[in-house]
Formats: sequence, C-alpha cells, structure tokens
Amino acid sequence: MIGSGLMLMRGVLADREPAARLPPPAVLSQPRLLDEVIESVRSSYVEPLDEAQLEQAAVEGLLASLDPHSDFLDASEYQEMRVGSTGRYSGVGIEVEERGGLVVVVSPIDGSPAARAGLRPGDVILAVDGEPVPSDDLATAVGHMRGFAGSRVRLAVRREGAAQPLLFELERSEVRLQTVHSAMLEDGYGYVRIRRFTEATPDELQQALASLVATNAAPLDGLVLDLRGNPGGVLESSVAVADEFLDSGLIVTGDGRRLDARFQMSATPGDGLNGAPMVVLVDADSASGAEIVAGALRDHGRATLIGQATYGKGSVQTIIPLSHGQAIKLTTSRYLTPSGVSIHGHGLAPDILLPASAGVAAVNGAEAHGADPVVRSALQYLRDRRLGTQLARAGER
Repeated sequence: MIGSGLMLMRGVLADREPAARLPPPAVLSQPRLLDEVIESVRSSYVEPLDEAQLEQAAVEGLLASLDPHSDFLDASEYQEMRVGSTGRYSGVGIEVEERGGLVVVVSPIDGSPAARAGLRPGDVILAVDGEPVPSDDLATAVGHMRGFAGSRVRLAVRREGAAQPLLFELERSEVRLQTVHSAMLEDGYGYVRIRRFTEATPDELQQALASLVATNAAPLDGLVLDLRGNPGGVLESSVAVADEFLDSGLIVTGDGRRLDARFQMSATPGDGLNGAPMVVLVDADSASGAEIVAGALRDHGRATLIGQATYGKGSVQTIIPLSHGQAIKLTTSRYLTPSGVSIHGHGLAPDILLPASAGVAAVNGAEAHGADPVVRSALQYLRDRRLGTQLARAGER
C-alpha cells in the first residue's frame, strides 16, 4: 500500500548520546574484530567492494542483529517513512497492492489526480511512462508514480470489460493519505476504520465522528472502531485517538535507557462519544499503535475487543537522521498498557474470539462493511448492550 508499513515512532531525535570515553591504550593497541573482518572482506572477497558498500553492509548487519524492527533506511526508504508519518506526498493519489503478480488499484484517494481522471478500484497498472510495472517490486512501481507537483505521468491501465488498455495522463499534485473512513451501519450506530496512524489521523477522526453524529441527527448509540490490519504509526497520534474516547486515565507507559524513552501519556477530559458503548475490531495484523489504542480502551472498560489476537509489537522505534538523507530506525523503548501489561511477542487476546474464517477483510474501505460478518457481529453486540448488559454477556459465551 502507498504509505503503509509504518512502525511506531516518537518523532525524530538527534544524536544526544555523550561522547564515549576512550578505552585504555592497551585496548586501543589491539585489533578490533569489526576492523579485522572488514579488512579481510576488503582484501580477499571474490569481487571488489567499495567503501560505501562495506560500511552499509556493516551497519545493516549491526542493526539487524538487535531486533526485527531496528533497521537502516537509505534515502528513498527514509523518504517513504516520512511520507507515512506525515500522510502527505506528491504523486497521483492511488493506493495499490500486489495481487497475483499484478499491481492493482485498491482505491483512488478522494480529490487526487487519479480520482479526478477516473481510475477505479480493480484497475491493473500495466506501465508508467511507457515502462512496464515490476510486479515483484511494489515500492519501485509506487516510486515511479510519484514526482514533483506539476510534473506529468502517463499510466497504462487494464480494466475489466475494456478491450484495450486505457491511457491516463495525470498531473502530479500534493496528496494527503486518508487514514480514517467512516459510515453509518444503521440508525444510531456508526463505523470508523483507521488504517494507520499519521500526524493527521486525530483530526480526521474528529471530523469522522462529527459527520456520523450529523448524519444520525443525534448522538450515537454505539460505535464499531475497526483496527484490523492497522500496522501502527506515529505514537502521539495513536495516543490522541485513544484519548478521543477516554475522559481520564493512563493510556500508555514507555520504558527505555534514555530519558526521552521513559514516558507516561494520559487522557485529557472529554469523550467524543459521551460514553456510548464501543467495539474495537482487531486481528493478527493489528500492531503497535493499534494495540496501544485497543489496550487502553479495554483496560479502562471503555470498549470490548472482538476478533483475533493482535500482532504483539510492544516496542517503540525512533527515527534518527544521518547524513546524505539516510536514517536508522532504532528500538529505544518498550511500552506497557495502562494495567502494566507488556503485549510484546504475544499481543492482546480479544474479549470475543471469532474464527479467522469469519474475518472477511472489508479492510479496503468502510463501503464494504455491510458484507463483513465481523462487523455485523459487532453491531449485534452493541444492539444487545442496549437491551441490557446481561444479554450482551450471554452473547460472549
């Protein structure tokens, strides 16, 4: 997906570590293991390697040895990470994914050049500026469609029912990724899906809730908050989302070596639903920031979790910029839910477990919610809550 794959972040930190103390001269006189290995590779590897290749390989190996979430980001990967956290980029405005060896349009973003030109979900991108799209490298395909605002790009598209490929010439513009989708399930009951957490997500959520209330012409009787497939994102944004439904109390605690890696974040007064009951939908791909929101809402008795056990990513990564537009993504903290539980490695177990086969992923937009049996189960649970908590609890067994 464009802008997907976000890891939990706490902003961008500069290098603040104090200068390392020099070891005793006796230690300095001894050859270091890393220096020995690099020199052996430099002089004896079957093919010559330049210094930049050696340095990058050493850095990548070091970070990969720490944990699965620490990583080296080259300039393009760092830029993609920044796009994911801000939710803004310059391009044509389509979300795509790889399906069966094809690059398929999931959805054009509202108001984007792609939406205005008439691209549709299900369209297959065949070529960009005459170059065939590499189906085995989605990042490259996405990169070819991005560019400076005002520049033009040509897309060749295969559409079901069309005898020949369709050609679109689009003018790139600034695009804002929409992370929140909403719809009314029926009178009184709303649905909100959050696909990831960017800097804009809290504002999008407030707008979505206001729109649902306006459509309902009254406060909501209940809400289904869908966090399935949500990989996380910006820490502060996930905390703000949890805060939207909490009037007080701890949301998340972090613990790490550095002072700024140790934190507590709490809710501020005001509940956007005025206490109306909530269901949070989760699955095995609900990770990081999604788990912070789900864990906080459940720990405070604010929501019931329905679905499958979550991913279990209880760590915080900090993006540390380097020279030449590069960066490292480094695990700097582990977080705990308000009840003091670490979900790292095992995730959150739902209050109501639904078999994976029931979880038809209407995850590409709120428009498909009506056909999703998991959403329908959540709606029935909320209806039962209105009839009395004992009936709702009976449904949990």
